[in-house]
This record gives sequence, C-alpha cells and structure tokens, in this order.
Amino acid sequence: MQDDVIFEPLLFRNLRVKNRLFRSNISGRFDNYNGTGTQTRINWEESFAKGGVGAIISSYVPVHLRGRIMPNYAMIDSDDKVPFWRAVGEAVHRHDCRYILQLSHSGRQRDNPGVENFKFKALSSTNKMDTFHGLLCEAMTLKQIRETIQHFADGARRAREAGLDGVELHASHGYLITQFLSSAINDRKDEYGGSLRNRAAFLLEIIAAIRREVGSDFHLQAKLNAVDFANALYPWEKKGNTLDEGVQIAKWAEDAGVDAIHVSIGSIFPHPLLPPGGFPPDELNWWYGTMISSGVRGYFNFTMFHFRFLRPIFSAFWERTKKDHPVEAVSSEYCKVIKKNVTVPVINTGGYQDARVIRRVIAEGYTDAVSIARPLIANRDLPHILRAGHDLPERPCSFCNRCLVNAIANPLGCYDLRRFDGDQNAMVTKIMEVFHSGGAAAAAPAPEEVRA
Repeated sequence: MQDDVIFEPLLFRNLRVKNRLFRSNISGRFDNYNGTGTQTRINWEESFAKGGVGAIISSYVPVHLRGRIMPNYAMIDSDDKVPFWRAVGEAVHRHDCRYILQLSHSGRQRDNPGVENFKFKALSSTNKMDTFHGLLCEAMTLKQIRETIQHFADGARRAREAGLDGVELHASHGYLITQFLSSAINDRKDEYGGSLRNRAAFLLEIIAAIRREVGSDFHLQAKLNAVDFANALYPWEKKGNTLDEGVQIAKWAEDAGVDAIHVSIGSIFPHPLLPPGGFPPDELNWWYGTMISSGVRGYFNFTMFHFRFLRPIFSAFWERTKKDHPVEAVSSEYCKVIKKNVTVPVINTGGYQDARVIRRVIAEGYTDAVSIARPLIANRDLPHILRAGHDLPERPCSFCNRCLVNAIANPLGCYDLRRFDGDQNAMVTKIMEVFHSGGAAAAAPAPEEVRA
C-alpha cells in the first residue's frame, strides 16, 4: 500500500526505524539457566526481524541475578554476556531491523526465584509483599539503591559495546522501577519515597547514570505506565498513580535524557487490562503450579484456578475493569495524553493487530508507533501482511492469552488450538521451530512470499 503511515520511517534523536511497528518485549525461557544466551534465542529474535518489524525490543533482560523474574532468561549482568548480545544484534540487523535491549529488574515481582535466589527476599521499595501472589520482599537500603543504579548503567554500556541500537528501561508493569514510582507500592519515608518527585528519583538517577556511561548519542527509551490501576483486582488496595502523575513522570524522564517514551498501563503484571483479552483458567490450572512456591498466596490462587466452581469468582474480579476498555489499543487514550505533553516520539503497547486501528492511532496523533507482542507470536509476518494491503491475517491472534500462561513453564508460542484446526501436533511443531538449527527465521516468509 502506497503512502501508508504505518510504513513511514520513524526518526528518533539517535535512531532511525524503517516503519512504525515494534516487536514488544516478549519474554520467554529460551536461554541457559545461568543467564547465558542460546542459538534458540537468536533464532527467535531473527524470526521477527525477517517478519518485517522495524525494531525489536528484547525480552526482559535482567541487569542483576537478584532481579531475574525466572531462570532461562539471557542476562546483561556481566561483560562476558556481550558477545552473545552482539550475535543477536547481527542476526537482526541482517533484515534492516533495529534491536533495543530492555534493561530490567524484577524487584518483588519475581515469579520464580530459581536456586540462586532461593530463600532470599526480593529487593523492592517496600517491605510489603504484593497482594496477588504474596511475593516476599525487603526495602532496599541506600547502598543497594546506588548499586542497582550502577547495574542498569553497566547494562547499557554492555549493550552499546555489543553494537545494539539502544536500550529501554522497564519502568512499568510492577517491576522494580515501578515499585518506586507507584504511590500504591512505595511507602518509604526517605528521599526515595513520599512525594512524586522523590518516588521518581530512582528512575531519573538511572537515566543520568546511563547517560554518563554511554553518552548522549546512544538511544535510550523508558517504558512507563500512563496510569497505575493498582487496585483493579483488589478494591481495598491503595490507589496508584493518576494520569496527571504519569504525565509528569514522562516529562521528567524526557528532561533527564530519554529519547522516547513507551507507554503502557497497570502497576502489576498480569493485569486485567494488560494483557487485554481472555483469561484461560484451564491453562492456569495446568501450569501455574510452577509458581506456587514463589509467594505465600500461591496456593490460594491455584485453588481458584483448579476448582471449576471457584473460577467464576476470580474471573469476576478479573473482568470488572475490562468492561469499559477495548481489547485492541487498550491504552491509546492514555497514550494520547502523554504524547501531547512530551516532544520525544511515543510508542504505545496494548493489543495492536488490525491495520485500520494502527493507522488511526498514528494518523490521529495518539502515538508515533505501536509495539506488538501476542499478534506477532501468532503471525510473525504480520508486518508483511499489512504492507500487502490486508487489514488482518487470515488467522489473526484471538488474544486468548494462552501464550502468556504457557510461558511460565513451556516454550513461548501460540497455544490457541483453534488457529491450528485443533491439531495438537501442528501446534507443537510450530512452537518448536526455533529450537532447530535453521530456526523460525528460516520458516518465516519473505515479503514476496506473502499472499497478494
């Protein structure tokens, strides 16, 4: 399609991306237990590059072992990880695709600590365990805060040394930086708690530390919640940050030196609005057991998923926030407000798939680009399909969220049997492609192979 805003290049201060479609930070347990990367990860990332996205935001990449959410995630915690990330970048760059590494730290939202973190409380802004899983934590000391700020800066330096195109700070979805930003979580009485400016200090000091390490000519973006919705599941919880506070944080981040704002919503993950879509209790019944030992409320949650007569109770809590929000472009209205208040480009996540919706939110000034996760898991060649003039793939993502639930224990992939005509073997074969030497990148169609 000629003159399609979706496929116009996007210019940042230090980066040019060929189109407005970003692969969002899809996580997945593709790597070695000790945090070193594998060829499977390279295959996985290259498959999206060949599918046509303009840029890939990496999976959650821990800057320190204590901030890992699960084992089998490649990390950026030491210099010996640089060669692996260089190989990832080289594979992605072969397809004129940019690669942005997401610097991350779990804080208390650590789903499976693994043997190295066994019986060690997670680090956080608070001593209070989270409501959903009951994950235990301890408030960071000032010394630990300073050390963690440097961990982020060192991760950015390593990403630059690896030849990657930029980094993103994961400051949303309830992970460590959010635990400082959110008024629903942060109960500190020192210079990192209380006022919004104090709660934002951790984020702003990380940005400053990264700029000291990598200079001003390396792309740095921040993924931020426009609004918390912290009490969406539990009405008795303290309310989180408002949209006005989200706007102020974004403005401070821009002033501190970020080149883009990646807008999301919610202060925990999973959250009823992120990811938007279905709630598969049968899948949770099968796979949630791997997380039971991580928190003191795990057995309660598993009971709610396991017994059919209890599932409607949890579903009622889960669905109470969804009724006033769409599945696709769920956070676009909030993103539009952020965009009006900053001058750097804005990326929006939240269930994008339909070209008509993507085209509208870009053309009408809601966002400059969209980041996509689940619809690209379902159809990694989605950009080629949209460029060929189609609004949707023949078999679009159903937003059933089975991919995310399975990712707790299984390889990441599409687990919606309906998309495979009920053929379990076909589904598993597709999921396992990335483990082969050619990988999914070899199976993804080139642009000329997409149906006209």
